Amino acid sequence: MASILRRLGLRASTNTTPSDTASKRSEDPAPDSVEKDKTNAFTTDAQVAGDLSLDPDATGPHVHTAGDETLVDSDPALRDLPWSVRRVVSLVDDPSEPTLTFRYFLLTIIFVVPGAFLSQMSHFRTTSAPYSVFFVQICANYVGIWLAKCLPTRRWKVPFIDFEFSMNPGPWSTKEHVLVTISAASGATYNLAYAPISIAELYFNTRINAGVAIVFMWGVVWTGYSFAAISRQFLLYDPQYPWFQALCQTALFETQKKDREHTTPTSRKQMIVFFSVLGGVTLWQFLPEYVFPMLGSLAFLCWVAPHNATANFIGSGFGGMGLLNLSLDWSNISALGNLFLLPFWTQVVMFVAFAVNCWILIPAAKWGNLATYKHGLMSNSVLQANGTSYPLTKLVTATGTLNTTVYEEYGPLYFGAQMLWGIFFSYAAYTSAIVWSLLFGWKAMKASIKKIQARRSSTKGQTINFQYTDQLNILQRSYLEVPIWWYVVLFLCSFLAIVPAVAAGQLFIPVWTYFVAIATGAVMVTPLGWLYAISNYQLPIGTFNELLYGIMVNAVGGHKNPTGATVYSSIAGDAWYRAQYMLQDQKIGHYMHIPPRATFFSQIFGCTLGIPINYAVVRWVLSTKREILLGVVSDPTNQWTAQSLKSSLSTSVQYVLVGPSAMFKEHIFKPLPYGFLVGAIAPVIFFALHKAFPKSKLKFHLWNTTIFFSILTNFYGNISTGYTSAFIGSFVVMYWAFRYRYNLWARYNYLLAAAFDAGYNLNMLLIFLCFGSGKLIAMPYWWGNNEQSSERCFAL
Repeated sequence: MASILRRLGLRASTNTTPSDTASKRSEDPAPDSVEKDKTNAFTTDAQVAGDLSLDPDATGPHVHTAGDETLVDSDPALRDLPWSVRRVVSLVDDPSEPTLTFRYFLLTIIFVVPGAFLSQMSHFRTTSAPYSVFFVQICANYVGIWLAKCLPTRRWKVPFIDFEFSMNPGPWSTKEHVLVTISAASGATYNLAYAPISIAELYFNTRINAGVAIVFMWGVVWTGYSFAAISRQFLLYDPQYPWFQALCQTALFETQKKDREHTTPTSRKQMIVFFSVLGGVTLWQFLPEYVFPMLGSLAFLCWVAPHNATANFIGSGFGGMGLLNLSLDWSNISALGNLFLLPFWTQVVMFVAFAVNCWILIPAAKWGNLATYKHGLMSNSVLQANGTSYPLTKLVTATGTLNTTVYEEYGPLYFGAQMLWGIFFSYAAYTSAIVWSLLFGWKAMKASIKKIQARRSSTKGQTINFQYTDQLNILQRSYLEVPIWWYVVLFLCSFLAIVPAVAAGQLFIPVWTYFVAIATGAVMVTPLGWLYAISNYQLPIGTFNELLYGIMVNAVGGHKNPTGATVYSSIAGDAWYRAQYMLQDQKIGHYMHIPPRATFFSQIFGCTLGIPINYAVVRWVLSTKREILLGVVSDPTNQWTAQSLKSSLSTSVQYVLVGPSAMFKEHIFKPLPYGFLVGAIAPVIFFALHKAFPKSKLKFHLWNTTIFFSILTNFYGNISTGYTSAFIGSFVVMYWAFRYRYNLWARYNYLLAAAFDAGYNLNMLLIFLCFGSGKLIAMPYWWGNNEQSSERCFAL
């Protein structure tokens, strides 16, 4: 056991208090002889990330304390760190702090088990109880402090091995706190592989063996975590990539640490602000979410003309265009991301995409000639030619093949106009992500790769972060790096977990498609990770995965069970999805000076612990709610609807049974493949404009076409409120306050981001427990909760 801990880069727990003396800077390799070019990756990407490299209030050199040293901004250890990082992240470290202690394991189990249960259960329900990582971060701190006071301090010797430990090695440490939260972020969540397991049993009466199912669920997560190795050398260690969600959590960790260890008037005020806002948001959300739903969509045009159909359609946020519509519901305002975290340029692009979607394309389709098929304009259902819902389940035989008799009876499948252009732009976003990252991000990535090669040759293969000379990487040199073979072993575990099951025919896909899935996932890790690191925007690409699988199986023949599309999408999707989250949480570890091997272990331990809980929930729901989920028996609470599963079944039937070739021959689907071409060309145009007019006020390098196209796919017709409110809030917080009240912004912005999200999630949990977990308790109707329309759009 002791040898295992040493390999993890840890010390055995002791009864001593962590040293008050912060570690000094280790010997720093000679800095590069050439001054960093101002047009280099840092300057360019810092501007892309919101000009965070510049302090608006800077009037001279700033002074920072790093252990026993004093550093100024021009110091090589500081100059590469964005200003937001310098203002939030501590530049000192105490390597003696305990990490993987008894308290860590105990709290990880306490927080992961219920989180995995609630998160997985929510995907079968209409409403859910969100399990926020901020909830864990807040609660774990106070439980950890309590454990440090009450647990026995005696040392325990493990029989038969030379190892002893203490259940209480001293005061509750920040590193234990961070590791518990990272484990919860990995394990207290749902698993993407639940969809094929559930669809196979619900709709095709095929129950996947429990052992195969659990191993498959582990495998898809391990694939994504192993793929983090592809990009970590520059997306993780390069200081130019801020990872705003990681910075947000770090701000809260640092504030909690100061309040716990060295309380100052500033830290006390920060905690007062945090808990005041958390409590205020928690109480406020009872109004739009339950008592006063009208606050969720303030449709001013409906108030002026409540019985005018045109005015209602234009002004409604629930089923209309959302023009002149505001929302005071955080769930609507933060639908596309926390406005305190998204850089202002990102939110400008998102709002423009929303305006194009709702205020240009929708009226052009409704009142113009944009769409030839006029049914279901703002519906995400699959329709018949007459506009009625298509009975998709009748298309599938008991053996999972196309029922040609039913298909001939009901005819081709149709989509509403908005869903059609949503598919078109989802294809465009996919190719745009690749091309944009190559054009605008390749310079930064190439510079990082060259640094890696140069440093490795000069330092004779020392740890990865020797290539960077910033203070955070210098501090991390005190710890052993995660070797690449750990990631290789993790991938081999996922490979051995999935391939035998696929080869045995238990997962509905041909073996060769598995290799295509992991290859496409590997290709997308870097461009999508780069986009997420600089913009805090995560691109969904599930539609493309299902399309690609449909093309492959229809070209080769066989394997026509629609469940195969969700199996393939689970593997390919998690390959990049989990990689991004692993890098994000490792960035938290980097900011908080956690030993990299301890961070890696905490992530694997968290997901390994949570997945059996995920599967147990799937089994419980499918065993007890099967007839309700299928609609055979009425659900008195109207909660167990399995909406996400039905959506997955719909796309699977389209792409696998009907097939892309047959689908794209239909006149309304013919334009869709051109989305790939549009996505490839658009970044080239903006790159050319940026090169031709580098100093233009239009800032062409900020108009990210990937985000723009992706937002055009994210709006599904039933909710168009919140976007205008989010843009107004973003202007105040991320533009005005950042530029003109920077010191105030730097002190409170990320704390407010955490407080708003934590308050919202706590409110959802309370509403679920009080009004929806047992008997559904509805709010009585009144003026602010009109039975016909909470917005008072009576003619919609």
